[in-house]
Amino acid sequence: MISVKNLSLSYGKRTLFDEVNISFVKGNCYGVIGANGAGKSTFLKILSGEIEANKGHIEITPGERLAVLKQNQFQFDENTVIDTLMMGHETLWKVMHERNEIYSKADFTEEDGMKAGELEEAFGEMGGYEAESNAGSLLSNLGVEEQYHNSLMKDIPSNLKVRVLLAQSLFGNPDILLLDEPTNGLDIETIHWLENFLADYENIVLVVSHDRHFLDAVCTHVADVDKQKIKIYTGNYTFWYESSLLMARQMSDKNKKVEDKRQQMMEFIARFSANASKSRQATSRKKALEKLVIEDIQPSNRKYPGIIFTPLREPGNQILSVIDLKARVEDRVLFDKVSFTVNKGDKIALYSRDPLAVTAFFEILAGNAEPIQGRVEWGTTITSAYLPVENAQFFTEELNLMDWLRQWVPPYVKDADEAFLRGFLGKMLFSGDDILKKTTVLSGGEKVRCMISRMMLQNPNLLILDQPTNHLDLESIQSFNESAANFNGVVLLSSHDHTFMQTVANRIIEITPKGTIDRLMAFDEYLSDPQILEQRNELYGTPEKITGF
Repeated sequence: MISVKNLSLSYGKRTLFDEVNISFVKGNCYGVIGANGAGKSTFLKILSGEIEANKGHIEITPGERLAVLKQNQFQFDENTVIDTLMMGHETLWKVMHERNEIYSKADFTEEDGMKAGELEEAFGEMGGYEAESNAGSLLSNLGVEEQYHNSLMKDIPSNLKVRVLLAQSLFGNPDILLLDEPTNGLDIETIHWLENFLADYENIVLVVSHDRHFLDAVCTHVADVDKQKIKIYTGNYTFWYESSLLMARQMSDKNKKVEDKRQQMMEFIARFSANASKSRQATSRKKALEKLVIEDIQPSNRKYPGIIFTPLREPGNQILSVIDLKARVEDRVLFDKVSFTVNKGDKIALYSRDPLAVTAFFEILAGNAEPIQGRVEWGTTITSAYLPVENAQFFTEELNLMDWLRQWVPPYVKDADEAFLRGFLGKMLFSGDDILKKTTVLSGGEKVRCMISRMMLQNPNLLILDQPTNHLDLESIQSFNESAANFNGVVLLSSHDHTFMQTVANRIIEITPKGTIDRLMAFDEYLSDPQILEQRNELYGTPEKITGF
């Protein structure tokens, strides 16, 4: 158990936490949510002891082991992968080395023998004899192949380093697990394995993540960091989001009777309790919901951006034709024999096991790159707006936000005055003096919000979205997701956000080095279809297990 008592933390005039009092108990997984800068990661660092609060203290049940997902990929460069993982259980690692040092002595004494016996007993109790085998299995489950297990950390690809550090935090069944963005750098299949692992986990987990599908799959509770406080709510992220919106609507409806509102909330909770039975955490989540007191539900204080795409005209019958497209980078083919036609109403999820392939494809569609072969034909009625995965090229000049956005005003707009531009920036939560902020000092999330303002300004009837959730907080992701789902036009998208792909796309096109797979179906259905999996393995030439979404 973790008890947080009277916790306060300030940096100068800025207060992150003020008199926070909460507890975290065994058997629950807490999704720590809050706006960018609210203090989510800082709170985890306080719990781990990395940061000391100005006031208050943390109490952890004596004897419980705490593990943290480390972020420094270079900390273990001179260690092997398997040793790096096993260092996650510090006590076991210390006992193992002390034991080995005694056995390596040339003048082994009777006292050494007694000490070795004590260490052997402790080593066995901690599962030391199976530790290396368990470590290897954990690495393999997280996509780190056996060929790398005895390599030095500095010699393995950077995308594997984050997986090793994640495995390090999971190793040895810690009593308390603190995970800050654990899905970063993971593919969808590995994220699914992690979801199942944490859903079966019986100890305390606190996780910070912007992946709503992941939060919904693993969390029994939400810890909401807002207005210098932290409040714990029962249920996963979607339950928290929808119940807070429902409560806000009820509070604004002054004419509705109290009993009617209560009945509506009870029906809402019952529906989510039924849905909980479908999750891996069914028992704990359903029990928690059954104990929920309606009065505990509060409306959210969050501000959600207004992402509204208004097409200037409806797309015609000729939208987009892709004909025999091929691209490569250095020594490998990214995709080949890519041909398809986009139809009215299509919302297409572009997918590939190689993330560079989709970005290269979108860059060709946007006219920023040339294919090795093939061509792209756009319909004359199409106005597209493109959100690239990298946006640095748009922010090279030191302009304020007003002047930056003014660059992108379409020629048919005759009166782009301050009020006009403020309207687009205001929808993305840039208000007051924010519009005088220089583009050179913007955060990653602020740059993406500027890019979305630019897209709205184009009045597009076709959206191209390459990793649209990158750098955004949950509020912006939620708004963007709903906007894309409700958009009265065509969408081409690729995202690591599983929920975004599942709720927006009605068609999946996977591009591979040997051709395409094109299906009219939802994303989950696509990933779990065994016949499609067989076809995918043939096109890539490498086997992959079905993930069973």
